[in-house]
Amino acid sequence: MFPTLWSLVLAAHGMPPLRLFAIFVAGSFVMRSAGVVMNDFADRSFDRHVARTQVRPLASGELSTIHALLILGFFLLLAGMLVVLLDPFTILLSPIAVLLAAIYPLAKRVIHIPQAMLGIAFGWGAIMAWSASRGHIEAPAWCLFAATICWAIGYDTIYALQDREDDRRIGVKSSALLFGSSAWIAVGTVFCAMLLLLGLAGWLADIGWIYYAALAVVGAWCLRQALQLRQTVTTPTAFHMFQQHVWVGTAVFIGMIAGFLL
Repeated sequence: MFPTLWSLVLAAHGMPPLRLFAIFVAGSFVMRSAGVVMNDFADRSFDRHVARTQVRPLASGELSTIHALLILGFFLLLAGMLVVLLDPFTILLSPIAVLLAAIYPLAKRVIHIPQAMLGIAFGWGAIMAWSASRGHIEAPAWCLFAATICWAIGYDTIYALQDREDDRRIGVKSSALLFGSSAWIAVGTVFCAMLLLLGLAGWLADIGWIYYAALAVVGAWCLRQALQLRQTVTTPTAFHMFQQHVWVGTAVFIGMIAGFLL
């Protein structure tokens, strides 16, 4: 949700129209829900062999594939009902969002950093939000798109630390496996890139200094997380570190609003 909200705020130079805000909050929930179904459907055979995921409804057999497809169709129908409320250009961009959500679960079979595909899928929401606000796509939107990719690589690498041994055993590709003991350097690097891109997006949108102060606070917090990864982290710790990134999105969002309004 947060990349779309960042985009709406930057595009509006402040608080976005309530109508667009509501559409993209609802759309984020619906498309993320659809993406979860796609992911669990594609990974059901893998999930049975991973301690953390073997209790998922499809992996455990609690739900059938027919159930999953019906639920997926329901969420995609809701998403379609939301997107027709937008302008024609944004409607044309919407099938790409569905395609990216469908590709992500397959990426871990092909590329060593599938987290980048996750970021592309989430970042496309920022492109659509900008388009819905302005009627076209401008440079700040692409900066937010790239920042979202970097952010996802960082926080999802932390998330993937939970499954590193299971992923190695069953042959699933993951940035946590690729980076190995250098994960803290990789995570720190992508977080730095994220902050630089967010700063560039704000500069292009002529935002106020409070936004950069918020980015500095976020940067200090991200550095702390990266340094924490120099030591072996337990599964509960990795999951807690991952969950904390909701506050990163919140801090950037509040900083953007304050940067325009104060």
